[in-house]
Amino acid sequence: MWIPTEHEKYGVVIASFRGTVPYGLSLEIGDTVQILEKCDGWYRGFALKNPNIKGIFPSSYVHLKNACVKNKGQFEMVIPTEDSVITEMTSTLRDWGTMWKQLYVRNEGDLFHRLWHIMNEILDLRRQVLVGHLTHDRMKDVKRHITARLDWGNEQLGLDLVPRKEYAMVDPEDISITELYRLMEHRHRKKDTPVQASSHHLFVQMKSLMCSNLGEELEVIFSLFDSKENRPISERFFLRLNRNGLPKAPDKPERHCSLFVDLGSSELRKDIYITVHIIRIGRMGAGEKKNACSVQYRRPFGCAVLSIADLLTGETKDDLILKVYMCNTESEWYQIHENIIKKLNARYNLTGSNAGLAVSLQLLHGDIEQIRREYSSVFSHGVSITRKLGFSNIIMPGEMRNDLYITIERGEFEKGGKSVARNVEVTMFIIDSSGQTLKDFISFGSGEPPASEYHSFVLYHNNSPRWSELLKLPIPVDKFRGAHIRFEFRHCSTKEKGEKKLFGFSFVPLMQEDGRTLPDGTHELIVHKCEENTNLQDTTRYLKLPFSKGIFLGNNNQAMKATKESFCITSFLCSTKLTQNGDMLDLLKWRTHPDKITGCLSKLKEIDGSEIVKFLQDTLDTLFGILDENSQKYGSKVFDSLVHIINLLQDSKFHHFKPVMDTYIESHFAGALAYRDLIKVLKWYVDRITEAERQEHIQEVLKAQEYIFKYIVQSRRLFSLATGGQNEEEFRCCIQELLMSVRFFLSQESKGSGALSQSQAVFLSSFPAVYSELLKLFDVREVANLVQDTLGSLPTILHVDDSLQAIKLQCIGKTVESQLYTNPDSRYILLPVVLHHLHIHLQEQKDLIMCARILSNVFCLIKKNSSEKSVLEEIDVIVTSLLDILLRTILEITSRPQPSSSAMRFQFQDVTGEFVACLLSLLRQMTDRHYQQLLDSFNSKEELRDFLLQIFTVFRILIRPEMFPKDWTVMRLVANNVIITTVLYLSDALRKNFLNENFDYKIWDSYFYLAVIFINQLCLQLEMFTPSKKKKVLEKYGDMRVTMGCEIFSMWQNLGEHKLHFIPALIGPFLEVTLIPQPDLRNVMIPIFHDMMDWEQRRSGNFKQVEAKLIDKLDSLMSEGKGDETYRELFNSILLKKIERETWRESGVSLIATVTRLMERLLDYRDCMKMGEVDGKKIGCTVSLLNFYKTELNKEEMYIRYIHKLYDLHLKAQNFTEAAYTLLLYDELLEWSDRPLREFLTYPMQTEWQRKEHLHLTIIQNFDRGKCWENGIILCRKIAEQYESYYDYRNLSKMRMMEASLYDKIMDQQRLEPEFFRVGFYGKKFPFFLRNKEFVCRGHDYERLEAFQQRMLNEFPHAIAMQHANQPDETIFQAEAQYLQIYAVTPIPESQEVLQREGVPDNIKSFYKVNHIWKFRYDRPFHKGTKDKENEFKSLWVERTSLYLVQSLPGISRWFEVEKREVVEMSPLENAIEVLENKNQQLKTLISQCQTRQMQNINPLTMCLNGVIDAAVNGGVSRYQEAFFVKEYILSHPEDGEKIARLRELMLEQAQILEFGLAVHEKFVPQDMRPLHKKLVDQFFVMKSSLGIQEFSACMQASPIHFPNGSPRVCRNSAPASVSPDGTRVIPRRSPLSYPAVNRYSSSSLSSQASAEVSNITGQSESSDEVFNMQPSPSTSSLSSTHSASPNVTSSAPSSARASPLLSDKHKHSRENSCLSPRERPCSAIYPTPVEPSQRMLFNHIGDGALPRSDPNLSAPEKAVNPTPSSWSLDSGKEAKNMSDSGKLISPPVPPRPTQTASPARHTTSISPSPAGRSPLKGSVQSFTPSPVEYHSPGLISNSPVLSGSYSSGISSLSRCSTSETSGFENQVNEQSAPMPVPVPVPVPVPVPVPTYSGEEPVRKESKTPPPYSVYERTLRRPVPLPHSLSIPVTSEPPALPPKPLAARSSHLENGARRTDPGPRPRPLPRKVSQL
Repeated sequence: MWIPTEHEKYGVVIASFRGTVPYGLSLEIGDTVQILEKCDGWYRGFALKNPNIKGIFPSSYVHLKNACVKNKGQFEMVIPTEDSVITEMTSTLRDWGTMWKQLYVRNEGDLFHRLWHIMNEILDLRRQVLVGHLTHDRMKDVKRHITARLDWGNEQLGLDLVPRKEYAMVDPEDISITELYRLMEHRHRKKDTPVQASSHHLFVQMKSLMCSNLGEELEVIFSLFDSKENRPISERFFLRLNRNGLPKAPDKPERHCSLFVDLGSSELRKDIYITVHIIRIGRMGAGEKKNACSVQYRRPFGCAVLSIADLLTGETKDDLILKVYMCNTESEWYQIHENIIKKLNARYNLTGSNAGLAVSLQLLHGDIEQIRREYSSVFSHGVSITRKLGFSNIIMPGEMRNDLYITIERGEFEKGGKSVARNVEVTMFIIDSSGQTLKDFISFGSGEPPASEYHSFVLYHNNSPRWSELLKLPIPVDKFRGAHIRFEFRHCSTKEKGEKKLFGFSFVPLMQEDGRTLPDGTHELIVHKCEENTNLQDTTRYLKLPFSKGIFLGNNNQAMKATKESFCITSFLCSTKLTQNGDMLDLLKWRTHPDKITGCLSKLKEIDGSEIVKFLQDTLDTLFGILDENSQKYGSKVFDSLVHIINLLQDSKFHHFKPVMDTYIESHFAGALAYRDLIKVLKWYVDRITEAERQEHIQEVLKAQEYIFKYIVQSRRLFSLATGGQNEEEFRCCIQELLMSVRFFLSQESKGSGALSQSQAVFLSSFPAVYSELLKLFDVREVANLVQDTLGSLPTILHVDDSLQAIKLQCIGKTVESQLYTNPDSRYILLPVVLHHLHIHLQEQKDLIMCARILSNVFCLIKKNSSEKSVLEEIDVIVTSLLDILLRTILEITSRPQPSSSAMRFQFQDVTGEFVACLLSLLRQMTDRHYQQLLDSFNSKEELRDFLLQIFTVFRILIRPEMFPKDWTVMRLVANNVIITTVLYLSDALRKNFLNENFDYKIWDSYFYLAVIFINQLCLQLEMFTPSKKKKVLEKYGDMRVTMGCEIFSMWQNLGEHKLHFIPALIGPFLEVTLIPQPDLRNVMIPIFHDMMDWEQRRSGNFKQVEAKLIDKLDSLMSEGKGDETYRELFNSILLKKIERETWRESGVSLIATVTRLMERLLDYRDCMKMGEVDGKKIGCTVSLLNFYKTELNKEEMYIRYIHKLYDLHLKAQNFTEAAYTLLLYDELLEWSDRPLREFLTYPMQTEWQRKEHLHLTIIQNFDRGKCWENGIILCRKIAEQYESYYDYRNLSKMRMMEASLYDKIMDQQRLEPEFFRVGFYGKKFPFFLRNKEFVCRGHDYERLEAFQQRMLNEFPHAIAMQHANQPDETIFQAEAQYLQIYAVTPIPESQEVLQREGVPDNIKSFYKVNHIWKFRYDRPFHKGTKDKENEFKSLWVERTSLYLVQSLPGISRWFEVEKREVVEMSPLENAIEVLENKNQQLKTLISQCQTRQMQNINPLTMCLNGVIDAAVNGGVSRYQEAFFVKEYILSHPEDGEKIARLRELMLEQAQILEFGLAVHEKFVPQDMRPLHKKLVDQFFVMKSSLGIQEFSACMQASPIHFPNGSPRVCRNSAPASVSPDGTRVIPRRSPLSYPAVNRYSSSSLSSQASAEVSNITGQSESSDEVFNMQPSPSTSSLSSTHSASPNVTSSAPSSARASPLLSDKHKHSRENSCLSPRERPCSAIYPTPVEPSQRMLFNHIGDGALPRSDPNLSAPEKAVNPTPSSWSLDSGKEAKNMSDSGKLISPPVPPRPTQTASPARHTTSISPSPAGRSPLKGSVQSFTPSPVEYHSPGLISNSPVLSGSYSSGISSLSRCSTSETSGFENQVNEQSAPMPVPVPVPVPVPVPVPTYSGEEPVRKESKTPPPYSVYERTLRRPVPLPHSLSIPVTSEPPALPPKPLAARSSHLENGARRTDPGPRPRPLPRKVSQL
């Protein structure tokens, strides 16, 4: 049975449990669980990380921990009873764990590894704490380390700052807000501003001396030298090196490294140097022979220096190499370092170029204990400590030192009978009072143990040596008395023996007879002469002699002065026990000289402070002894001396001696009667203050009052103890009288001089320190009243000295911080005085920092939830006195500009933060009663209104993000909790006082605005928090957003009709609130929109304002990342439900639907924009949104913004064509007007004309980059028209050149045809704009289906690719998944005419194949019925799906949605016809390419021929015969008769093509492939026989065979001649201008089928090289002038019946047969039968009188040329006539341009042709009999000189010029203008009779050929949304390929009417070029 647990409440999982049993709870190791019930070894409970899931788990898997339970029962809360640091560590490490993994994912390797190390450290420290074996101090240290690491990690990960008190986390509810603020501020400051260390240390490590001439041992001496004062400032670090220059004792590291300690900040400057002196130990001369002398001397070697400033730049640990300078002049050795510092280096040699001293130097900062902790490795290995000379900056009590520093300075010696100067060595000994040498008390420096004697270095031949060697003598105090130092002087011989001869000595006693030590300074000692054998052991013999020249007495003074020899030393004592001061000794020995007491007390002020503090206790005993001896006589003097000593301890140098005095007072002071004298003298001084002129001494007394009171109180206590409390009343009266005097002195105002106010300031500064002393003797209330009276006596006049005001406030501050104020009883007495002074200062806005500190301290003592009566009364007082002024102060300081300096800014933030914390503390402490009293206290509504406005404004300021640092979430939550509580109280006042007739818009607006920004705060968005943090916040505060949201709703409902004031102003703010992802908040707030709609409907009958505001705000808010799919659904459902019963329901539903759809698109847009790269999703989404703004919302500005966003996306993705189309949308909105436009996006302020011009140029540039040059040409023309209309010829010229360059690019550059893919997006997981829709997408260059499919799967990584092309069913549509269906589709150009026209270069055709495509096709083969295994073609049907798009591709996107799909089924027969047609077309293309040498090799043709012939032989085409030519099929499908005939024709046509193809193949096939060719020929004959073809009948109806000029994918700019199988060539004569034109605009001048046939017949060929001997001429520009053509040039209307979409397939087929021209036939071998004359005559009717029909689809304008006047010869007419008369083969004349591209056909009179005008081709090949039923149009002629040139199509198709046919009548008419013909020899001329005819020809309209750049509407479709700027105005006849730039301007003639000259075109007013 399950029993609720009593004690087992909390545990940690120690082994993972999978929860496989019924009701099992899955647990991971380390999870914490809360246990609810237990049963037989099982527990039931939940994991704390997921409290919603409860289950059972084995009890053995859980380790139980102690915990306390809050709220026992259903909602109980378990808190582990463990150390709070452990709890924090555990939760923090859990949070870090997840974030740590994210660091790895984000590739932040550095932080990842650092955090890993820190986490491991924390875990180790946690183990130590848990084990519990640590000492108290060690535990404290470990916790300090833990919290430091936790704070570091939190800061690095951007987590919150944790407030702590003594390493434990603080609950903000348990302390006051001001204290919380201080804790946060302290931690923040600690983090931000590292404290500058006042103490610094220099670590020196000697590595080696690198020098070439070593070989002797060395001594290296380091010290610090002050070059400013020319003195050493540290002791020496002494080091011995061996002969190799390495430290001598490698096993003792402390010997070769040292720490120079206690350097002050003032000593880290550039004139402090590290000096290194090197002494060698060896022979006298460095170069002497080894056997010269065995005695070793100390001799100078070299010196190095380094400025300490060089180390400040960086704490490098790399070794430094110091240059070592050698000493040349030994007499200057003592100052060598100074000379090097002064850059007098020329005097010294370097020891070598690569020589030097290798040392490691490092500056360490902080006190020595800190250094020991941080650099423990340095100290663990051992390091010598090198002190500063003398005491450090701060003398610590208890510091024991007794060091005498002796500097051996210089000597003056006589020659002593020698011819040369002496080599003097000084030896030093310390001799004690008994005459024994003291052992080991001479220290050469740290790093070397002390020695018993010292030997100086020797200067060679120098009688005035200067050494300047510093030695330290650490002699104990007890050895000092009677000891002396003896110096012995010896001459060192350089002879072989090397003996040292004693020649004199000096001595100096260490202490004088009166007990004073040797005074500091330089001492000139007498050199006493002696011999080598003199016995100096008996000290009594010489101690009686004088030792110094300065103290000789008696007669021997003269004798001594006569000697010239002397020896100088400098002494300096650093001792805490000995003194050199006689006055000090006299004072301490006052009893021996009672008469000197007055003098000694007077001299005490002159004694050095360090001497006094050394003997502090003895001095104080002396003073109080004197006072007890005779208080009447010495009372005042002793008091003054005491004041002097007390004030001495205020000095920072002796500050640390205050505890010594405190200890003295507590433990050693024995003056039980002293209090009377002290009070009396102190009162005497206070009474004199107001009268005294000089206040300095009185101020000294007041400064010392703290310790005077300490002595008074201690003395009184001692007296009470001794006497049992006698004279208590008398003492109280004395104190009262003293304070009365003080109050009188404080109440005085300073008149004139500020001396009095200074004294008042001094008193106030030290007065609060007296409180604690008074409390030792008096009751708390008594002291409080005394203090209140004293502080209350301060003058409150504001014009008094500012400095005194500040001191007064500091005194108040210290009072609040004092022990006295902490007691509630005394606090209630003192509070009014404190608040009174605060109020005055805050009102004046003075000393705000101090005010803030005092207020903080006041509130720190008032704990939260203290319901004691005293606390409530205190709050009453504070609210009444300070709330209003506090609000004003916060408003004042937050409205000031922030200071620029960082220190001032910190101060500014501190003071603001403290005032805010004080306000929050006050508000948190206020109860209902306080609020009620506050609101009742206002006399009028105006006052209440002002107060509410003020407090709402302050709250808005508190909510600002910059109010607290970003990681202060704890502080922000506390502040928000206080704000919301206060707002709930104040909203009642708002309702009661400011509704109905008292309604006040401003205050309500302020309220709503505050509520909205409160809810929107970042720190309240719990969704962004970690689960653990969110849980903590919800447990402590709940979701404050919901509370505030409910309050908003409640207040809104109370407004009634006043709601109208806030519509539409509050729509945006409320919308922002509802977008917060909190369901409860949304449910509360969304209904307000219904209310707004309702009130707006009542007011204006609609809610347009609401709709407009909603839409505007939605875009900006959602783009900021707010809102989600849930919100969209909730918004929709809540509002629809709300408006169900409204009368305006319909319009409401419409609005909600619009807003919901907008949200869909905005959400999709935002989600897409989160992706890194630009992909189709982003672009598609932007297009969807853009269209929505345009079509549904009609928001032009938003529409334009998204146009530019889309444009930027396209540019980034390098979709230049799409970018151009996108920008065209904006261009369409503009007109060519001078209307000024404002600055917008990146556009400056400009006119509409200028912006449109700029857009045009940008679009042209993008079309150019996207290789969509045809579109660019259109825009060039448009902008050129504008330039022309303003006579801006400069820009017009540029534009025409740009247009020409685009034509060049069309012909010269290669364009890849993109693939197109149909993509279906199925499933509910796709964004709205894609969901369950199908699109056609334009692929990238070189992108095939596999690559495209992979790209789409990358864009939609969760999508599943469907493997079939069938339409998906409803289950797929509704699936919660993403399905992609992708397959390639074929583009179907709307107009086939250009594509089917022969002779149009592939470069041009390629554009029409893939541009302006609306329709796409996809075929799916399938078998219907039973499949015939023998012949599958019988049942092979094709399902053809046609897709129609909403917009043509390319457009503003790479993909567009499919608007309509049509599915038709093609029968097997229709399928067979199409397959054959396609294969025939492919064969023709390949053969043509091979002929024109466009193919690099012949393999593609070989493979194609092989595939067709081989398949035909092995069953390919024959299968069609078996399937469809059999009797059963024909009988069962009588309706297919025509189709069967068509199939038969196509099969025969294929045989013809194959035969011609084999002929071409034979010509070009390489030798190694000859066998294959032979095989193909053999198989071809087999194929023909299988088809039943023996010979081609002459009368056979065959389809024309069209060989195109080249592959659509090949870009050609050359014009190679067509080569026949026989290899012969035709070289026709051309117009001089035909070459350039060919080069620019045609694929080949001989590549038409006509030239192919010529070459076949004549047996001649032309190489491409010969064609291009002439360079292009500039005169071939398409922008030719109106008069460029000859007046007689005629033009014919083009015929393009083939391209007409109105012709049925049947008619088309029969027309194609009839339209076949002789030049389209393959060769005469295939067509042997001659043609009847009548048929030939009929052929002339077909020819349209102007052009050879190389392609029946090609219209005349596209075969016309626009010759310039220079291209016509004056004699050409005659020549042509002669040639034609002679009947020889001539080159055809250049055909003229058609008159007008878009003009209808005109009536012309037919002229009988001349036989000589026939094309030579007609003489060489017989033509077929055309179909007698076909209708044909006659040739049309126009000889208008105006129409012939300038209004023709834009590009001259010169490819026809050499092979065009002209009928006879044209030749006669144009005799004068024909080009010079050239006869071409013909091997087999065949005379052909030419029939003549006359009469009117029937007239027909030219069929519509679409312009190359416009898209026309399809039947039964909505208009194409192609930008109108790319559309040519629709005329009755669209221009042919491509339009002439000026064609759009031409006026149109009516049908049948002859065109007349147009009048001059009206132009707009001229525009100055400078305005463009």
